[in-house]
Amino acid sequence: MQLSPLNQRRLALFKAHKRGWWSLWIFLALFVLSLGAEIIANDKPIVVRYDGEWFFPVFKRYPETAFGGEFPLQANYKSPYIQELIAEKDGWMVWPAIPFNYSSINYELQVPAPAPPSLENWLGTDDQGRDVLARVIYGFRISVLFALTLTLISSVIGVIAGALQGFYGGWVDLVGQRLLEIWSGLPVLYLLIILASFVQPNFWWLLGIMLLFSWMSLVDVVRAEFLRGRNLEYVRAARALGMQNGAIMFRHILPNAMVSTMTFMPFILTGAIGTLTALDFLGFGLPAGSPSLGELVAQGKANLQAPWLGISAFMVLAVMLTLLVFIGEAARDAFDPRK
Repeated sequence: MQLSPLNQRRLALFKAHKRGWWSLWIFLALFVLSLGAEIIANDKPIVVRYDGEWFFPVFKRYPETAFGGEFPLQANYKSPYIQELIAEKDGWMVWPAIPFNYSSINYELQVPAPAPPSLENWLGTDDQGRDVLARVIYGFRISVLFALTLTLISSVIGVIAGALQGFYGGWVDLVGQRLLEIWSGLPVLYLLIILASFVQPNFWWLLGIMLLFSWMSLVDVVRAEFLRGRNLEYVRAARALGMQNGAIMFRHILPNAMVSTMTFMPFILTGAIGTLTALDFLGFGLPAGSPSLGELVAQGKANLQAPWLGISAFMVLAVMLTLLVFIGEAARDAFDPRK
């Protein structure tokens, strides 16, 4: 698809911002790798060759009986018994680079948990014997997916609300602003903590609660653009030609309003990651045992004798948020109307 001259100029400005351009590629590479977390870090082999047949335990559960075992339970591929059964049929297994997933416990630690970094656990283990690097990979994926989903949905709601207020003005704008003032004055974090005492929080529950408040950040920006754009000459001409209000709003005024919206979205993304991390740190976020960066921060605070926990959590959050801020700066320069 051929880009318009304006979008080509914006893309050139984005590429010219070297820090943001390289940050985008680094972030995308890390995100794509995290999407394949099950292949990178798992306590099940990627491929098993047994008795002339192929098995893929990462994607499908197989009982012990599939490998000549006695019980119809899920096979434990680290068990010497299962490994011997597979070897008897000239079979073999291909393991991930990290033979642990976010919940598997290393029962062969030579020191009490939390164990320091070693060749087996590259970033050590937490206080329950779980591999820190595996939890970091899975936690990174959950944080980014949560933030992306929240940012996209809240942006759609915020753009529509701001567009309606700015385009129609009058009582629509007046009532909308008063409602926004009341709604934005509610203490979001305290409400989340109170609601967490009634309902067991999970990914979708947290997303829904945070969505009730996160959409307001874009309303004022879009509203201002529509208040300015509704009186421009091309909008008046469209009205004179009989064009419907919906077509004027979303075909003519919205593209101009999206310039400011796009510059805010990376910062909404970082805010969502920070909020989820804070809730997990306080114990009001994802369910216990979930791969969470905030829970890793809490473990670092509770285990000061194990500095690798706090350092790992800090480095992951620092790199992730820094990359997103640099991407946001590049997007701001690319969509800056002065350039």
